[in-house]
Amino acid sequence: MSLKTIAAALMSAALATAPSFAQESGHGHMHGSMEAAEPAADTSPSSKAFAVANAKMHKDMDIAFTGKTDLDFVRGMIAHHQGAIDMAKIELEHGKDQEIRKLAEEIIKAQEGEIKMMKEWLAKNGG
Repeated sequence: MSLKTIAAALMSAALATAPSFAQESGHGHMHGSMEAAEPAADTSPSSKAFAVANAKMHKDMDIAFTGKTDLDFVRGMIAHHQGAIDMAKIELEHGKDQEIRKLAEEIIKAQEGEIKMMKEWLAKNGG
């Protein structure tokens, strides 16, 4: 599957869930403060950590779009990939399932490499 196909699927999923997320949060927008991201039902350490990571990712993805598709894509995806790394680290800290822990390690490695490539691309392309 191509990177463009994956990105399109991720954006479609994000757009499809945005209205329900805004309604559930009671804030009317997706990018609230990190305190607003506290889980309503569960206050375990991992749930709190996931809520903070999710709020940070959404805040960081809230970029000013330039109309330059490649630039906007890369800037948004860096934050998105960092969110995946942050969640994978929470899995490694709190998770027990060895298969999922291995997946988390693979995600960290892959996403760090892609972030490096995107930052290099931004440096070359005025980002």
